[in-house]
Amino acid sequence: MTKKTTILLGFIGLKFLLQFLLLSSVYELQRDEFLHLDQANHLAWGYLSVPPLTSWTSYIIQLLGNSIFWIKFFPALYGALTIFIVWKAIEDLNGNLFALILGATCVLFSSLLRTNILYQPNSLDVLSWTVLYFILIKYIKTEDLKWLYVGAIAFAIGFLNKYNIVFLLIGVFPSLLITKHRKIFLRPGLYLAILMGLIFILPNLVWQFNNHFPVFYHLKELKQTQLVNVNRFDFLKNQLLFFIGSLIVIFSSFYALLFYKPFQKYRLFFFSILFTLIAFLYFHAKDYYAIGIYPIYIAFGSVFLSDVLKDGWKKYLQPIAIAVPLLLFIPIYNVAFPNKSPEYIVQHSEKYKKLGLLRWEDGKDHLLPQDFADMLGWKELALKVDSAYLKLTNKNKTLILCDNYGQAGAINFYTKQNLKAVSFNADYLNWFDLSKEYDNLITIKEVKGVNVELQETAPFFQNATLAGLITNQYAREYGTGIFVFTGAKIDIRQRIKNTIEEKKKFH
Repeated sequence: MTKKTTILLGFIGLKFLLQFLLLSSVYELQRDEFLHLDQANHLAWGYLSVPPLTSWTSYIIQLLGNSIFWIKFFPALYGALTIFIVWKAIEDLNGNLFALILGATCVLFSSLLRTNILYQPNSLDVLSWTVLYFILIKYIKTEDLKWLYVGAIAFAIGFLNKYNIVFLLIGVFPSLLITKHRKIFLRPGLYLAILMGLIFILPNLVWQFNNHFPVFYHLKELKQTQLVNVNRFDFLKNQLLFFIGSLIVIFSSFYALLFYKPFQKYRLFFFSILFTLIAFLYFHAKDYYAIGIYPIYIAFGSVFLSDVLKDGWKKYLQPIAIAVPLLLFIPIYNVAFPNKSPEYIVQHSEKYKKLGLLRWEDGKDHLLPQDFADMLGWKELALKVDSAYLKLTNKNKTLILCDNYGQAGAINFYTKQNLKAVSFNADYLNWFDLSKEYDNLITIKEVKGVNVELQETAPFFQNATLAGLITNQYAREYGTGIFVFTGAKIDIRQRIKNTIEEKKKFH
């Protein structure tokens, strides 16, 4: 085993270790994770919320036992592979050992540590961006058509994971047109590669067509409820925070792509990031959508700095360059990860607020960062629903109806009674069991609906009770109510069918 390989394996091992150490046992799974895991029970070529690839990974996790270890393993794996691809890119750009260590350090001690904590499409999205940029480097270097075909496969995987990968093409294609690489559009192989990519993603496109393209409804809803609160200045400011320890390296890459002679043929990467960021700004994208851009620029910057710092007294700056990402990570370690108790965060809220970490998607500040609040209260919810369910007669005729996908997914994951909760929210809209009659109803109502639930629903049942509330004040679901209704006076199944039809028409 060579020295380089040993060092690379060391970085990958440290990556896995950190991902498991940065998550306190106080926290549970995050809201989105429950939905993604539940998709394994409803495999399809598409979903209302995400493309299908995450569900395939969830199915593998389920086969492995559905343990927390495997749920956290896959995002950590994608993060480790991102380090590996950046390492290989540096090698292709003729970087030395210093460049390799600098690049790996910058990628390791970055916001990817937080991204890779959660089982969401974002980790594979960042890896997909990095792989596609790496393939573009390989093509520019060799002009071998095989890299176009490999790129088509990589794009298809990225697309089937998260549609966000389209923004990469929005940046790359005009960059090709304004540089000497525009000749690629005269190569028939490009169009064959595009056809290959379309064939790979066709099943998902067909699913979208058959379901009236819910992705557009999802984007519209996202724009109205979340993206409307996105401030473009904050978007740009947060780009600096994601890789704050690597800013010198990243900005060095911009200079190198314009003026460093060995990188002259890669100049399109300078224009690509501009076009991509402009597109993100135009669409009021969330700041983290752009994280996948930067790892490849760390590769360019590391190689350039290794050349600048190779001679004379400058070589003594090499250890400092490597130390900077690590040193700047230390204060970030204390605020950006769910490794502190909720009580600690509340007591030290000022430093969290100063960094904007307490601001949620509603544009308001709260007690905890939104992701952290979304990792609390779920076990309590499942336990109380299980308890309410055990007290019922005709248990097999019970419907558990939740206000949102997080509640439904958490109950399904943590339940000890093998319950199958559903919701009219997200993909659960398609997962109702309409093959049986229902006599009992357990509803999970968000805080805003707790006070009116008994008043609105009780008249349709013989008995109605409030079985419990979520009491964890730090949970986003704090105050959520669990209601039990028995002895239905109406046809619950027909009401469900009517509501589903109305929702789908709206979608």
